[in-house]
Amino acid sequence: MRRAWLVLVCALLAAVCAAALTPAAFSALSTGGAVATGTEAERAVRQAERLGVPPPDLVLALSPHPGTGRGGAVQEATTAVVRTLARQSDVKAAWSAQTTRNTWLRSKDGRTLLVLVRLKGTDKERKQAAHRVVAAARAAAPASSVEPSGATWANRQIDETVEHDLRQAELLAAPVLFVVLVLAYGSVISALLPVLVAALAIGCAIPVLGLLAQVADISRVAVSAASAIGFGLAVDYSLFLLARVREERARGADLYTALAAARRSSGRSVAFSAAAVTVCLAGALTVPVPMLRALSLAGMTVAVLAALVALTVLPACLCVLGPRAQAFDPLARWRRTRMGEGSRFWRRTASTVTARPLLAGGLSLLLLALLAVPFIHARLGIVDERTLPESAPAAAAAQRVRAEFTTPPERILTVVVTGPRAAGGAPAYGERLARLPGVTAVRVAPTSPAAGRAVLLAATSAAPDTLAAQTAVRQVRETSAPGTVLVGGRAADVTDTAHSVLDALPTCLLLLGAGLTLLLTAFTRTLVAPLKALAVAAVSLGAILGALVVLFQDGHGSALLGGFTTTGSLDASILLFVLFIALALSVDYEVLMLGRIREEFDLCGDNRTSIVEGIARTGRLLTSAAAAVAVSTAAMATSQTALLKFIGIGVALGALVDAVLVRGVLVPAVMAALGPLNWWSPARVGSRPGIVTDEADKKGGADPDAAGSP
Repeated sequence: MRRAWLVLVCALLAAVCAAALTPAAFSALSTGGAVATGTEAERAVRQAERLGVPPPDLVLALSPHPGTGRGGAVQEATTAVVRTLARQSDVKAAWSAQTTRNTWLRSKDGRTLLVLVRLKGTDKERKQAAHRVVAAARAAAPASSVEPSGATWANRQIDETVEHDLRQAELLAAPVLFVVLVLAYGSVISALLPVLVAALAIGCAIPVLGLLAQVADISRVAVSAASAIGFGLAVDYSLFLLARVREERARGADLYTALAAARRSSGRSVAFSAAAVTVCLAGALTVPVPMLRALSLAGMTVAVLAALVALTVLPACLCVLGPRAQAFDPLARWRRTRMGEGSRFWRRTASTVTARPLLAGGLSLLLLALLAVPFIHARLGIVDERTLPESAPAAAAAQRVRAEFTTPPERILTVVVTGPRAAGGAPAYGERLARLPGVTAVRVAPTSPAAGRAVLLAATSAAPDTLAAQTAVRQVRETSAPGTVLVGGRAADVTDTAHSVLDALPTCLLLLGAGLTLLLTAFTRTLVAPLKALAVAAVSLGAILGALVVLFQDGHGSALLGGFTTTGSLDASILLFVLFIALALSVDYEVLMLGRIREEFDLCGDNRTSIVEGIARTGRLLTSAAAAVAVSTAAMATSQTALLKFIGIGVALGALVDAVLVRGVLVPAVMAALGPLNWWSPARVGSRPGIVTDEADKKGGADPDAAGSP
């Protein structure tokens, strides 16, 4: 506050440096990965590739142009494509039905042939090379249609669509969001302050993520997620700090005294909130999925920066602007209360809820439980080209391969057998695999000379993300083999990723619960409030998960959300990310609300009065912050990709359900039912509750509206 201009100059320099470093940071970002690392499927693919049986990155479907005859033109084109791609520096291997005599690469009617391509380099390098390779293939077969699909091509198109749709969503949400901010902040100037905080936090986060990309797999999707998280937190923190400053100013304090009071009260809540959000997202680092870890690192980075900017740059702006910070309120004549004043609606709501806590809490809990019921049949999968609209070239090409070929590449399991009898026993082992339910055919793949190893390719009849495919993977692994068996392939990736996520969850939840309990105990100075917060957050997350299962896994939200392909499963990494973000928002709102309720309790010592007054002072702020988050993320539902729709709707639902139903009804009902037990702590057994601070001791029974800041 004493050096406001110096703080702003330093912030400007930081913004300039971040802008200069942003291009280099983006170039360091990778594609991320939805498949878990360190799994059996990953080891199987790695060993098979060493033996000369690599998995394809690109699937090229060659067919005659419409209206042309079949003849041998497609076979000649396929041979030309394989020969051309073999000379490409980006290509490790290319093969077709002609080069491998594999009938699986020929369509049912014989008109379409597949060329499978393995690319060199990392995931990022493969994605960059995919366009050049497809262009070379089309140039080598000008008389044939070449339709690319496969994981690498789909990921490339998903990234391009996501970046385009995010820009469109931001443009769509901007005017609505500005109206929400003006309504919440009470002036045009004040509404611009959280935008400044968010822009600075997000802008500085990008170079940090680029630096982290040198040692971790950070994707561009993570940067987009960091933008959404950073904006939501910037709105939260700015709202609470500005509201407290205005509240103190309304009591007659000068600007510097009001800023100091806001720092001691709301500033402490902001610091604890950022720490709690960081703890929530840090728990996701225990899950071995690269995309989820990247999203978590991005969220942690922007949460810390949002708090840092809000606690330094925002007060400096207020010092420089002075009274002008509250200028230009276009809705002044219709506004009944201003920021910093207690909300009449939320005061009446809190009074009603706390008067009948069991009834209100029971009804809200019943509603949340009903929303959570579909969670019972939730299924985890992996994102693929079906997240794109059916009209997208990658999605259309992949669907055509599924329809026209008896054995699409995605339905093939790679089985690597290691042992002294592996090579000799491979044919008999293949016959046993072929008799398994769901396995339609088995081939012993020709491999490079390797003593004691063999590779078999098992075709399955089920799509890789179905229960039938997962059952086939389990049965192949359990079948007696002439050595040690590793099973890979798309279905194995889905199975192993789901198992890795589920196996990591107990450790993740244990660390998460312990970290949040310690943090909230330090913040509230009680043991009951943290346990209550975690229980309520769990109920809220269950409701969100149930709603997402109904909307996206079961597909009942397809027509409502503009249409998307229902896959019958939810991407494991994106689902967990949405749930962790919802948990972070839940804890964020809990900290900001509990901080004010605790403050009121320390002043008056009455449980119900402190709840009513705390919610009256924070209810409108929380709903305004949740509305801003919901508007900015729900705009993603206009995207063509189901991936962005899922993230946007999931985060928006989490923010609104938690801020309105949970914080507005369930939490005050539970706190009213617990009574003085809310504030119980072993360190204070035998002492009078409340009145714990020196200043509060001086104002023991004062009316909260008339009392100064503790």
